[in-house]
Amino acid sequence: MEPLAQLANVAVDQIWHGFAIFLRVATVVALLPAFGEQSVPVRIKLGVAFAFTAIVAPAVVLPEIDRTMSGIVLYSLTEIVSGLLIGIGIRLFVMALQTAGAIAAQSTSLSQLLGGASVEPLAAIGYVLMIGGMALAVISGLHVKAAQMLILTYDILPFGLFAAGSDVADWGTRRVSYVFGLAFTLAAPFVLVSILYNLMLGVINKAMPQLMVAFVGAPLITAGGLFILCISAPVLLSVWLAALDGFLFSPFGNGQ
Repeated sequence: MEPLAQLANVAVDQIWHGFAIFLRVATVVALLPAFGEQSVPVRIKLGVAFAFTAIVAPAVVLPEIDRTMSGIVLYSLTEIVSGLLIGIGIRLFVMALQTAGAIAAQSTSLSQLLGGASVEPLAAIGYVLMIGGMALAVISGLHVKAAQMLILTYDILPFGLFAAGSDVADWGTRRVSYVFGLAFTLAAPFVLVSILYNLMLGVINKAMPQLMVAFVGAPLITAGGLFILCISAPVLLSVWLAALDGFLFSPFGNGQ
């Protein structure tokens, strides 16, 4: 009976260890691109969270877990907050694609086409870029990179401790500013074409006031926007994926 008792103690310790890891992992999975989308059923997300926990738990060494009620509440709060920080940091990259798509759509008169094709209303270009980005990220091994990042975060955000508020504020400010800069960079070709288009319409309208240049130019800017999307999407998504990989490699680094 003694070996069975020892085995039971080991099993209980492993269950508590897995529960502690699951708190952070499940929070990140809920915000993870592709795996945490609103269109993904909750049961699938729960299964993905358990799978990530099974991968991360053996690679993480935690201090002795306080199994009292106060300890469980403290661990739940700290790990959920840590998971939210990490998940929001990743989720901002999805928002970068959506913002870039909105800017591009407004610049090329494609802001309404296919706008309701997703759970959250998006412009056509934003929807295409988001779906393409999610597919590219998953094909490139998002699950492996996310698991590696989760293991790394336990060195940066220790288990059972809250991050300093000033550090979180500075980090959040840098992340948001970087993501908005990334979004504008991705939409820059469409904005440039829009500027050239409006300058051209202004010149034509000045030379031929009687011509309805808006009706003549509307199909041109729409076709031009679709053409630019076709030729620039691979480059834009590769830039976005490189930025996402940089964050997954160093989520709390001093750089971008």
